Amino acid sequence: MKRHVVQTLKCLWDWTKSRRRVLAALAIAVCLLPASARAVGLGDILSLFNAITKVIQGPIGESLNGIQSISADRGKFHQDVIWPVKGINRAKGFVTATIGRYQSVMWQIHALRANSATLTNPSQLETLMRAGQSADVGRLQANYAAVYSPIPTEANAKPLQRDLMDVDDAFAVASLKTTVLSDQTTQSMLTLADGIEQQSATSAPGSASMIATGAQIASLEGQAYLAKMLAAELRLEAAKLAHENTLLKQSAASTRNLQNQMQQVLAHP
Repeated sequence: MKRHVVQTLKCLWDWTKSRRRVLAALAIAVCLLPASARAVGLGDILSLFNAITKVIQGPIGESLNGIQSISADRGKFHQDVIWPVKGINRAKGFVTATIGRYQSVMWQIHALRANSATLTNPSQLETLMRAGQSADVGRLQANYAAVYSPIPTEANAKPLQRDLMDVDDAFAVASLKTTVLSDQTTQSMLTLADGIEQQSATSAPGSASMIATGAQIASLEGQAYLAKMLAAELRLEAAKLAHENTLLKQSAASTRNLQNQMQQVLAHP
């Protein structure tokens, strides 16, 4: 109902503006008329002007005042109820104070280097693992082999042993690559979080839903990367269990061979 009233009053306002333009046109036309024509019809034109002016100042003026009153009430309702200015300013002040108090400290903690290796090869490998740069992933394989030794040749190890070494190294290097990519992603997520903080401190009323949507998207991305890290950890655990199970199988096979050899020795006359 209120919307229909506002639309009706708006139509009256448009009509009033059009009538004003008509009055202006009539006034110009009267000025351009010859003197005799203006003398004859000037009184009637003035009477018409007076009638139109009374209509504008009467019902139409009241309608315009009603429109202004409704607009003022709507603005006050928005400022007091929907988007309370005082509450919004308090929230912005809290966000700004929180950013000023904790942001620099958090970045210092994040940028803190915990490298502890002292020798050349371990230091190079540790630097690659902690750098958080996807461009360095291709160098991990060689640096890993330099620290943990390459796979022995066929003359120095059995095929099964070489297979176990190879698969263990593969899972280990893959997990290291995943952690490097995860560190790089963490850096991007922190930058995105800082951007959302800045937007929340300077955003206009009514934009909270858009900022909240961006924060939810960032949260989903973080959960996806966390799931990727969890999958890498589960693969490592599976490889570890498989390695231990293989050792048990080798022990069982060695036990059988020993039993067979003992029986052959006991059966020898």
